[in-house]
Parts: sequence; C-alpha cells; structure tokens
Amino acid sequence: MLSPIVYTVMWILGGILQPDYSHIRDDISSLFAVGAPNKGLMQSFIIASSVLLFVFYIGLHEGINDGGGSIVGPVLFLASSVLGLLVALFFPLDVGGEIITFRGKLHLVLVVGSGLLTIAGMVALWFRLQLVEEWSAFAVYSLISAIVSLVLVIISGIFIKSKYRGLLERSGVAPYQLYYFVLSLMVFVNN
Repeated sequence: MLSPIVYTVMWILGGILQPDYSHIRDDISSLFAVGAPNKGLMQSFIIASSVLLFVFYIGLHEGINDGGGSIVGPVLFLASSVLGLLVALFFPLDVGGEIITFRGKLHLVLVVGSGLLTIAGMVALWFRLQLVEEWSAFAVYSLISAIVSLVLVIISGIFIKSKYRGLLERSGVAPYQLYYFVLSLMVFVNN
C-alpha cells in the first residue's frame, strides 16, 4: 500500500523543488531524467516505489485465495515491476526529459511495456478471481481498472507531444496507483 503513496509524494515533491516544473505540461519521468536538478532524490523515490511493488508481487500468488488459481496475473505484475526497476536504475530520460538517445528510447519502451504488463495482469486476475466469492467484487474492479487504464494509455500516447502531457500522464497513472493500493488492501484484509 506504500508504493503508490511513495510514487505520488515523489512527483508532488519534485514539482515543489523544481520551480520551472509544471504538473500540467511536464511528464513524471522528467523529474529523474539525466541532468534533472533533484535527480538523485527523485530516483530514490521511484526505486523505493518499484522495490515495494516487487516485494509485494513476489508473495502475491500465495496472498490471493491461499495460492488457489493461476499464477499468470502475479507473474505479469512481477515482470512489470522488474521493468519499472530497470527504468529507475538504468534508463532515465535524456537531458530535459527528451527521448533522443538509445537509453531515452528504451526508457519509453520499458515504461510502456510495464504498463501493458500491468493491464494484462489486471485482466488475468479478473479471470482468476471472478468465481471466488470473497474476491468477486475485486475481480470486477480489476477488469474495470484494466479497461480504464488502457483507454487512458491510448489517449496519453495520442497526445504525448501536447502541452497537457503531464496532466494526461498523471490521469493515466492514477488507475494503476489506485489499483496497487486496493489490491494490497484486499490481500491484507483477506489474510
């Protein structure tokens, strides 16, 4: 449950510490891009958020319905968190938040891949949990979250060069962050 909180604090704090940063115009990755004023601090937040997800996903299969059902969803989430760690550790955006070098381009590929793996994980959990009584409402929430996330990813992709890129990205990230929190809460409550 801490991961989405750490992630949100990161971009709010980053915007406060960097006076020329705009939450409406600038993407979140620009906060820890090469040459960003507070790169180290912002990178530590994103690494902490990613590590928290990674550790959670390691035990997710056993935490849902005592390990009953497919492992596909938890594995997809785990793979997504590994991509998130790679982005945070090795593949920041280029100077000024640009996508110019191979590293910057790989940043974009890994972020999109991580998002798509998370959406696939949501769908896999919907399949796994729709017939489990205490998890059936969450299963519906998983499917709705996957659909909303996919639509918002597509919208963000279409308008990636607009002056509202930051706002669109935050809107697109919100369902993921809410999902992580609710999934963690459900595992906690049901165990």
